[in-house]
Amino acid sequence: MSLLPKSPPVKPGDKYDVIIVGLGPAGYSAALYSARYVLKTLVIGETPGGQLTEAGELDDYLGLISTQAMDAIKLFNRHVEKYGVHVLIDHVEHFKKEGDQFVVKTKRKGEYFADAIIVAIGVKRRKLGVPGEAEFTGRGVSYCAICDAALFKNKRVVVVGGGDSAVEGAEILSRYATHVYLVHRRDEFRAQPYNVMSVKGKPNVEFLLSHVVKEIKGDKVVRQVVVQNLKTGELRTLDVDGIFIEIGHEPAKDWVQNVGLASDPEGYILVDEWMRTNIPGVFAAGDCIAQLKGFRQVITAAAQGAVAAYSAYKYVVEKRTKKV
Repeated sequence: MSLLPKSPPVKPGDKYDVIIVGLGPAGYSAALYSARYVLKTLVIGETPGGQLTEAGELDDYLGLISTQAMDAIKLFNRHVEKYGVHVLIDHVEHFKKEGDQFVVKTKRKGEYFADAIIVAIGVKRRKLGVPGEAEFTGRGVSYCAICDAALFKNKRVVVVGGGDSAVEGAEILSRYATHVYLVHRRDEFRAQPYNVMSVKGKPNVEFLLSHVVKEIKGDKVVRQVVVQNLKTGELRTLDVDGIFIEIGHEPAKDWVQNVGLASDPEGYILVDEWMRTNIPGVFAAGDCIAQLKGFRQVITAAAQGAVAAYSAYKYVVEKRTKKV
């Protein structure tokens, strides 16, 4: 089964009740609920599954037990296909309000029209850019300790980073792994001192400060991580089963500002409890929103997508009622 959802024909200039920007778990969930509310729904995204494509095994989504991420995406496809959701693989350059509807401009396929918009564009994970990182993504290279820690029980791992996500990741992993190397390029952490002290008290956590990762090695999965001491230049090879890269995320700050959405200083979209943004008729869900940005999970993204779809449904119905 293809990772591309089957879709009814989508033609430039088509009008929809709801257009969803983003094809990650939040986008899929919003599309499902929107279609179940019998709204004509279009989802526009570049990569079916979003960041989920970088995961290996999914074991923290209720009902999907030890499921490969790609298989989960296929299940998402089947579910939205059942409800006839329209899907377009493209990049949304911007959208704007014209009269009583929104105009959505894509990079390749042209313009589309909608009564409501749901933004579920996710974020980009910062990457190390070292040899082996791309090759072993999902096969020992992970970007979410909260998501994948349980998969490394009785194994040896590396955590990279100096912020709260890295330190908290090391703490979580210390409960499962036999040994955790915490690698940070500086002598001091940016994380909260309390969190750092908590991890320092773990007997199976080893701090490698003023160190950077130079290479990730393995066969079918990660077997070794090469680190370098920035003060001495010395290289050291760590025999490990996985590496967790926790060096932050990058929201689409310029895009968010360009379409006029209110955001926090980092660029995460501000919403209320019903996923409403500062623009009436525009809703947002998933990793791109400011709420829960320290707890990015498939299950929370899906929940937010469902709430956004409900709010969009209410908005569209009220809009039609006013017209009548």
